[in-house]
Amino acid sequence: MLAIRLPDSIEKRLDRLAKRTGRTKTYYAREAILRHLEDLEDVYQAETVLERVRSGKERTTPITQVMKRYGVEG
Repeated sequence: MLAIRLPDSIEKRLDRLAKRTGRTKTYYAREAILRHLEDLEDVYQAETVLERVRSGKERTTPITQVMKRYGVEG
C-alpha cells in the first residue's frame, strides 16, 4: 500500500481526468508510476554499464564493426 500527498493543482488535474474518462485516480497514478519507473530503471541500468565501461570492466564495440559482422551496410 502506498499513500502520497500531491499538490492541490495536481490533485485537481487528476480528479478532472478521472471524472472525464470514468477511470479512477488510482488507475492514472498507477499508470504514471509504472511508466516513470521503467524510465528510472533504464537510466539506472545505463549508468551502471557506463561506469563499467569507464572503469575498464566492460568493453564496447564500434557500430561499424557490428554492422560489418552482421552484413549491414550503412
